[in-house]
Amino acid sequence: MSVKAPNPVDKYVGSRIRMRRIMLGMSQEKLGESLGLTFQQIQKYEKGTNRVGASRLQQISEILRIPVSFLFEGGPGGAVNANGASEAPSPAYVSDFLATSEGLALTRAFTRISDAKLRRSIVDLVEQIAGREQPDHR
Repeated sequence: MSVKAPNPVDKYVGSRIRMRRIMLGMSQEKLGESLGLTFQQIQKYEKGTNRVGASRLQQISEILRIPVSFLFEGGPGGAVNANGASEAPSPAYVSDFLATSEGLALTRAFTRISDAKLRRSIVDLVEQIAGREQPDHR
């Protein structure tokens, strides 16, 4: 019996659900309770193992306080904006970074900084540090 790989769109939508849930500080259990599901079902949605139906997408978007389109933005197949025009997908590394606990923590903390000059200084500092870390090509 062969194991079927998750569809890339299902996997992407699941990662966006996870990202937003974590940004809100919500557990899988809490989201599951709100939907009348177990946390295991939420895990399967987030991994893309199980496909999320249209009505469930609507429920999830309401609970997570996002438009349904947020779940598809930058995903495989190219998202369409509110005007019906195709949007260029965001680089995968951005989504991958935001799906990590470090990426979410950094994003949360950074967005709480109200001083624009301080935010710019932090970006400059990180760029300087990243510039020093050149990959070793042996």
